[in-house]
Amino acid sequence: MTNQSLKKFINLLPKAELHMHIEGSLEPVLMFEIARRNNIKLKYKSVEDVRLAYNFNNLQEFLDIYYAGAGVLVKEQDFYDLTWAYMVKCKEQNIVHCEIFFDPQTHTARGIPFETVLNGITRALNDGQKKFGITSKLIMCFLRHLDEADAFRTLEMALPYKNQICAVGLDSSEKGNPPIKFKDVFFKAKSEGFLTVAHAGEEGSSEYVREAVEILIVDRIDHGNRCLDDELLVRELVKKQIPLTVCPLSNLKLKVTPDLSAHPLKKMLDLGLLVTVNSDDPAYFGGYLEENYVKIAEALNLSFDDIKKLAENSITASFLNDDEKRKLLAEVHSIC
Repeated sequence: MTNQSLKKFINLLPKAELHMHIEGSLEPVLMFEIARRNNIKLKYKSVEDVRLAYNFNNLQEFLDIYYAGAGVLVKEQDFYDLTWAYMVKCKEQNIVHCEIFFDPQTHTARGIPFETVLNGITRALNDGQKKFGITSKLIMCFLRHLDEADAFRTLEMALPYKNQICAVGLDSSEKGNPPIKFKDVFFKAKSEGFLTVAHAGEEGSSEYVREAVEILIVDRIDHGNRCLDDELLVRELVKKQIPLTVCPLSNLKLKVTPDLSAHPLKKMLDLGLLVTVNSDDPAYFGGYLEENYVKIAEALNLSFDDIKKLAENSITASFLNDDEKRKLLAEVHSIC
């Protein structure tokens, strides 16, 4: 298939995105715009300087600049503008449903009220549904480099907003912060009715994936690449159809894989894992959802059937109800 026909096919497919950090969609131009109106001085002199800084050697180097960028977000309108820019991108790329992460601890630690963050994001998501018909759900992540007590305080802040937050997750520095560290707060979150997800098996070992499944009892694994190191774990994931939200360009940028041609996505598909494609932190990793589909399809020589299966998986793995899934799956199946 030609590159043009591949892009056209991917764009035509209705898709869901299940692994996207809203703070990670802060493009340099918007970062400077928000910094100016909030009278915040950035250490970068220009948009180009920011782009040059996006050369990471590992997850921690990325996180350092990620948290610095998030520091410009202060007012409700900032969070609205950030989220609205992503909704516009969803419309362009035929993303019909998204389930996005936000990191309240990144902001509350700076004195930004939880409600300021939540209201700005949800207002934009609601406008996205009204104007574009894009459905969405919001997932609140705990920062794993902080302690569980801090996560509990954040969970308490979220309890009055169960109608706006569907799930809790676990992100930030994986190494040295295993899922078991947060078992009690996840148990509490589940008892309060939240769904659960967790980053595991990106830089961490397959044991982190196993802990997320068996101890945190998550509904979905974010990343999960290293599960392939444990054959019994793979069988369990396949049997239970626990979804994996894989992020190819992120994996490349953070050197989780040396080259996209070596990426395990096709192997995951062939093993029967419920694997999906996502963009993670698109402003930092060189592409939104469509770019991830195109690049990985080219690198692994995926067929139209493979690509269509990935779009189907994205709907199946979502937190939509069965009727909503059936409707969107029918739309995917209608694309030849």
